[in-house]
Amino acid sequence: MRFIEVLTALWETLKGILPLTAILLLFQVLVLRKPLENVKDFMLGIVFASIGLHLFLKGTNMSLIPLGDSVGRNLYVLDRKWLIILIGFVIGYFGTLVEPALKTLALEVEELSAGAIPQKLLIHVVAGGFGFGMAVGLYKIITNTPYIKVVLPLLAIVFVLSIFAPQPYGAIAMDSASATTGPVNIPINMALAVGLASIIEDVDPLLAGFGVVGLTSIGAMISVLLLSMWVKFM
Repeated sequence: MRFIEVLTALWETLKGILPLTAILLLFQVLVLRKPLENVKDFMLGIVFASIGLHLFLKGTNMSLIPLGDSVGRNLYVLDRKWLIILIGFVIGYFGTLVEPALKTLALEVEELSAGAIPQKLLIHVVAGGFGFGMAVGLYKIITNTPYIKVVLPLLAIVFVLSIFAPQPYGAIAMDSASATTGPVNIPINMALAVGLASIIEDVDPLLAGFGVVGLTSIGAMISVLLLSMWVKFM
């Protein structure tokens, strides 16, 4: 019975991979008219990707999401709000440091900029911005502040900084924001925010718990744009 459940779960994961694979394969063969170089490796890669994605999703549901929810629910026992906000920043910062998509982006930026924007510098700057956004998100939850009152000023900052930022940094900031929303950050930070919102009296978890991920992305954009200001004027 357990074996059947595992096979069913694997099939569900495979169904998510097959459509995209089929589209790319048809485009490769019918439009570009290029054969696959190694069919055996291709098929083996599909199997590995399916198993790997299944194990990752299973592990996330068993560990990161419950852990984030538990931390969020227990954070409110701390009497000092600033400490909760600081913990949110730390979790967001260190979670971003291990995001694989951000590491890939930072490496590409370093190579294309001929080392002018070092990989480690960009990663830490983006992580700081993500942590800032996480801290703002937890502040919003604790104070039950309407989302619009928080997000509009931050977007205004992004708009102003984008006007004065050197051209490459605006695009890098946009991509950095997307790169932070990866498989490590999102499960634990979203669960943390919803867990915190669900334990606070008179706070609707649906209204207050969601939106934090968007704030972290905006925070990442702001940090990269501020880096561009430092490079421009220093």
